[in-house]
Amino acid sequence: MNTTVFEAINITKKYRNTLALNQVSMSVMQGDIYGFIGENGAGKTTMIRLLTGLAEPTTGNIALFGKSDKKLAKQRERIGCIIESPSLYLDMTAHENLEVQRLQRGIPGKVCIDNALELVNLRDAGKKKAKDFSLGMRQRLALAIALLGNPEFLVLDEPINGLDPTGIIELRNLLKRLNKERGITILSKNTAIHYEGVKINIIDTPGHADFGGEVERVLKMVDGVILVVDAFEGPMPQTRFVLQKALELGHKIIIVINKIDRPDARLNEVGDEVLELLMDLDATDEQLDSPILYCSGRAGTATHSPDEEGKDMIPLFDEILSYIPAPEVDTEGPMQYLVSAIDYNEYVGRIAIGRIERGEMKVNQDVTIGDYHQTKKEYRGKIVTMYQIEGLNRVPCQSAKAGDIVCISGIENITIGDTICDFGNFEAVPFVKISEPTVEMTFSVNNSPFAGREGKFVTSRHLRDRLFKELLKDVSLRVSETDSTDAFKVAGRGEMHLSILIENMRREGYELSVSTPHVLFKEIEGKLCEPIESLVIDVPENCVGSVMEKIGARKGELQEMAPVGSRMRLEFLIPARGLFGYKSEFLTDTKGEGIMSSVFHDYEPYKGEIPKRATGSLVAFETGEAVTYGLYNAQERGELFITAGTPVYEGMIVGASPKQEDLVVNVCKKKHLTNTRASGSDDALRLVPPRNLSLEDSLEFLADDELLEVTPKSIRIRKRILSNSQRAKERAKM
Repeated sequence: MNTTVFEAINITKKYRNTLALNQVSMSVMQGDIYGFIGENGAGKTTMIRLLTGLAEPTTGNIALFGKSDKKLAKQRERIGCIIESPSLYLDMTAHENLEVQRLQRGIPGKVCIDNALELVNLRDAGKKKAKDFSLGMRQRLALAIALLGNPEFLVLDEPINGLDPTGIIELRNLLKRLNKERGITILSKNTAIHYEGVKINIIDTPGHADFGGEVERVLKMVDGVILVVDAFEGPMPQTRFVLQKALELGHKIIIVINKIDRPDARLNEVGDEVLELLMDLDATDEQLDSPILYCSGRAGTATHSPDEEGKDMIPLFDEILSYIPAPEVDTEGPMQYLVSAIDYNEYVGRIAIGRIERGEMKVNQDVTIGDYHQTKKEYRGKIVTMYQIEGLNRVPCQSAKAGDIVCISGIENITIGDTICDFGNFEAVPFVKISEPTVEMTFSVNNSPFAGREGKFVTSRHLRDRLFKELLKDVSLRVSETDSTDAFKVAGRGEMHLSILIENMRREGYELSVSTPHVLFKEIEGKLCEPIESLVIDVPENCVGSVMEKIGARKGELQEMAPVGSRMRLEFLIPARGLFGYKSEFLTDTKGEGIMSSVFHDYEPYKGEIPKRATGSLVAFETGEAVTYGLYNAQERGELFITAGTPVYEGMIVGASPKQEDLVVNVCKKKHLTNTRASGSDDALRLVPPRNLSLEDSLEFLADDELLEVTPKSIRIRKRILSNSQRAKERAKM
């Protein structure tokens, strides 16, 4: 059930003798993109002015985020808006305009400015004065102002007014991207809805196995699981992972086959595949009889039969009430609370999130804190503030009872897995064991010739503080110090897990260097063992041969092969290190039509050497700016990653060589002028479009003797040893 963000009830607005709005009622739901359409003078801007508090209705009522009081100032803090033409200080830069707005609105920290400019693609224009902006850039700057403070509701009055067709398309795509990106779940989110007089707590888990730690903690907090499966793709490795954890805890399952409105939906086949998966995971007879519903998340409908047209989500809510048991808790005993997640606020410090297992929790209550594994001594604390989840918001409360999910603050050094009890009645709650990380990278201070040009946080202290702060929220992460004060070992559940951390740090203004990912080996019964991934691949039938050949070379073992519609599904067991650098190759082999996903399987004996990447690197010869003439000569030696005008330094990777050895190229070389004009000398040099590497592509490309330089604006691959002559001496010693 979606949250109502804005509701107008019988709104009338008069300006003297002019009736601007007459008995207008409407509502906007969470996640909606809602548009007003009407002639000039129809009252569109008037309604927006009423919504934002710039005007008051003559009669009627306005509700924001479920509040309908006369004074909505607190709710309006959660809105970002552009009313009529954007109000900009033309003699100020984009950055200065945002700083003025930040100070006026009392938004803490300056990081939000760079984040807003990044979101609207104005990062590179931040130091440019607004009077020099095009109309489209001014509209984007106004949008950045509206986005300050991460608003939950964005109100735009004619944002495309005056733009040319290209600008209109650009702004529309930007708004759709923002809407989509803000809806991606990376960490779990809580919500609570009320249906038939019952409060239902819902927790949305991440959809990737690299965030398994988050999934495992969430499952400890719930009493049942809604298993959402794509109507075409069916169960994926992540599905198996989450379902297995849920079955181990004895949770009841409601199967939801989503996206039934897809033209390629396989409703009956997917239902059978889910039941086969349940049997494969040794589900009980009761779990095998789990109800199945057919839903369309986009349309907001649910039905019990694939042949029945849905009207709303009522069937799903009815099924939750009838099938998922209420929490089995003791509301009368001494209070007991398990911390399952940690949030952080620079004003109040650590915020614990979890479920009350027993008794009642109150504000200002004295408590005892400890953990199940007795890794720390029990200590005394006090509940300073407490929040319950209502919709997507945290609402202050004075007390809560067993079964409620609450957020609390005021307890110093609280960590995930801690138990909070009545003072003097400590009894630890068993904490679900979380799988260990399998992949490790080295995060170090950026020491390239271009270090410090773009980032705000560039020192080892900045890097250390940020990494250890991440440990407060992410229990699946491991950070350890090295012999060098400038480098840290960071271990996670997979490449994606670590790449998201890198991307977040980059957006926050950090500069750093990262090494190639390495798997974490273990010695089991005297044998060297490595992590093995369960890999599932969906590809067109004509691509099966090339995929099997590549996976076989990477020590993958075929477990199962079966047709899925017009495609083939292949299941492998493959060493985790065998997947490094394969994704881009896989997309090339399958012409972009392949789907690949994996999940940790187990530790098994070492499988032997795996061939590394077949290409070498094109390495810049000197520091300078790449020019067309130098790139034209270099492109004959391999595939380029840069264009003319790109700053480079000695030892920086500028392309890929088809040979395994590295090649040094001079991309800064200019054409020397002569007094002799040869035939064709004036012809324009044509460059092949370069390959643009994303963060994930760059991590895949890295060799053992290379580093990835990550800054807020740039991603560069470089050699560990920048000097070409020094690298040659090191190779001679080997």
